[in-house]
Amino acid sequence: MSDRAFWKSFSGLIAALVALTVVLFILAQMVGDKPAKTVEATADAKAVAERIKPVGELTVGAVPAEKIASSSNRVMDAIIPSANAAGAEDKGKKIYDASCMACHAAGVAGAPKLGDKANWGPRIAQGNDTLYSHSLKGFQGKAGMMLPKGGNMSLKDEDVKAAVDYMVSQSK
Repeated sequence: MSDRAFWKSFSGLIAALVALTVVLFILAQMVGDKPAKTVEATADAKAVAERIKPVGELTVGAVPAEKIASSSNRVMDAIIPSANAAGAEDKGKKIYDASCMACHAAGVAGAPKLGDKANWGPRIAQGNDTLYSHSLKGFQGKAGMMLPKGGNMSLKDEDVKAAVDYMVSQSK
C-alpha cells in the first residue's frame, strides 16, 4: 500500500468517526433529560437564602427608635443587660442569668445555690456591704471561692450589686 492510499483510507476513517460522534451527540441531546423547571430552582434558592441569612445586623451611629422596637434579635439583651431594664430585680435577674447562673445554679466551687436559705442565711447576716465586697473583689472561704465579679470583668460594679441583690431576694 502506498503512502497516498494509506492517507486516503486514514482520512476516510477519521471523517467517519467524526460523523458518528456528531450523530451520537445529537441523539443524546434529543433523548436526554430536560433541565429542571424554574419553580424547583426558585424554591431551592429561597431555601438556601433562608439558611444563609445573617442572624444579626450591625448599625453604626444613631438607630431610629422604630428599628429598635421592631428588632427580633434579643440575644444581646440576655448577654448585656440594658440600662433601661424595668426595675432593679429585672436587671439583677438578667445579670444572674447571663453570668452568675453558671456557678450559683449548680453550686460550683462552693457557690450557694439560688434560693438555698441554709447556705445564704449566714452570708446575708454579714450584710450587703460584705456581700458586695466579696462579689466585686473575689473571696476565698472555707466552703469555696468567688471570683472577682464572678469571672466576668466586663460587668460594672452596679450590675454585680444588682445581681447580688437579686440572689439575696430569692434566698431569704
